[in-house]
Amino acid sequence: MKRLLTIHVGIGLATVLVSQPLLAESSNYNLTRGVTDISNQVYDLHMLIFYICCAIAFVVFGVMFYSIFKHRKSKGAVPANFHESTKVEVVWTVIPIIILVLMAIPATKTLVAMEDTSQSDITIKITGSQWKWHYAYFGEDVEFFSLMSTSQKQIDGIEEKGAHYLLEVDNPLVVPIDKKIRFLMTSDDVIHSWWVPDFAVKKDTIPGFINEAWTKIDEPGVYRGQCAELCGKAHGFMPIVVQAMTQADYDVWLAGKREEMALAKAEAAKALDATLSIEELLTTGESIYASRCSVCHQANGQGLPGAFPAIAGPKWRRRSY
Repeated sequence: MKRLLTIHVGIGLATVLVSQPLLAESSNYNLTRGVTDISNQVYDLHMLIFYICCAIAFVVFGVMFYSIFKHRKSKGAVPANFHESTKVEVVWTVIPIIILVLMAIPATKTLVAMEDTSQSDITIKITGSQWKWHYAYFGEDVEFFSLMSTSQKQIDGIEEKGAHYLLEVDNPLVVPIDKKIRFLMTSDDVIHSWWVPDFAVKKDTIPGFINEAWTKIDEPGVYRGQCAELCGKAHGFMPIVVQAMTQADYDVWLAGKREEMALAKAEAAKALDATLSIEELLTTGESIYASRCSVCHQANGQGLPGAFPAIAGPKWRRRSY
């Protein structure tokens, strides 16, 4: 009976240890493959290490449980009386070294590939600031801010939260597929982190310093991420949205964006040369305040304590920061 119970326990343990790696790929708690070659390499590396860890666990716990059962006191086992074994010490030192070297080879290849930003087709500068992203396309005369567009009513719980709650923006980063895109990352104020899991890209943006990363997207679609560095009060309101298009669609978007920016610059220059009426000044001022000032100082003018001063109220006074 005891022998039968032992066999069942052993089979159950082996089944659990073997089935876990097979179920891991479909688990919601595992990494995702993503949509780039690098993200697939990272995923394969992750699963390789996971399988190795499962194999080590199977061997170690198998030997341990076998020893506990085989050499138990009730069977009259007598403890061996030895102190040292040079052979055993050499074996349990050499085998882990071999395993670590075998793990380091694919890991090093993946890390080197992740850092290779050479021969890129497009270069985009990403600047983080509290709490928005700024994108500038090198050589295209296109740049814009990207701010979270989730409504305040959803955040306050007044309206029902959407499918992409806190993960939607007014101006997504638009890029073509099948092109190597180089990112130059920096920050205006504190350390942020630009993170898109589907690309396996996660880099800190540091004031006064430029980090590099790259991606080459295989499939058109919309991919979302967030700032992954605790960067202040509104850290959780700094999403990233990337829209990947075919080259033809990207060219159409880029031409439209250039035209939009050229028109905006022309209107701004015209506004500087023209004398505006009170109504036009009020309208222009309201638009500028809503798109720029209220982002930091808030719509009610109360600011963000410790970050941006209030610009409303009887006790307000101008200060430098």
